Amino acid sequence: MIRLLLVDDESLIRRGLKALLKLEKDLEIVGEAENGQDAIAKVESLHPDVVLMDIRMPIMDGVAATHQICQQFNTTSNTIKILILTTFADEEYVAQALRYGAAGYLLKDTPCEELAQAIRMVHKGYTQLGPGLGKVMEQIPISTSSPPSGWDELTPRELDILQLIAKGASNREISEALYITEKTVKNNITRILDRLNLRDRTQAAIIASTVWRN
Repeated sequence: MIRLLLVDDESLIRRGLKALLKLEKDLEIVGEAENGQDAIAKVESLHPDVVLMDIRMPIMDGVAATHQICQQFNTTSNTIKILILTTFADEEYVAQALRYGAAGYLLKDTPCEELAQAIRMVHKGYTQLGPGLGKVMEQIPISTSSPPSGWDELTPRELDILQLIAKGASNREISEALYITEKTVKNNITRILDRLNLRDRTQAAIIASTVWRN
């Protein structure tokens, strides 16, 4: 069972999410929070597996809350995954939340089935990158104009996959675009992360986008 904390300042949105997600047998709503400060307190007391985090909230926004939760509660043995729920108007905030450790983002109008699947994938350690990734990446400052160590070791196939990751493609979309199996995609992503010494595909997307923007 995946334990969820819903964080949004609008009670109507929280009720809607709760009503939809409670239909999923493997998801359990353990609590709700109406701002970032409340979310931090609920994380400490409820120990959720995944937090669905709104961006714009009073008292403390979702970006600041994401930063503190990732710093305060995430260890090598325990990691709370944060999935940002956003709108197209929040690219800058989403980019900042990703830098602080969010596991990905989705738009608030994402169909329930896709949201539930994204929660499962994030819980397993995958990154969920929703639409508009290009705009999000534009908000992330480029710290270097040179490719990272290990970039020259990437094969043409790995570069193709990395380019699709940077565009926000899922493993299934990558497999369909390149006519390879999802297992092959996963194996290649593992090698890419290892060669570039990266934590997850979010970092890979950010690195790839900044390199190819230069």
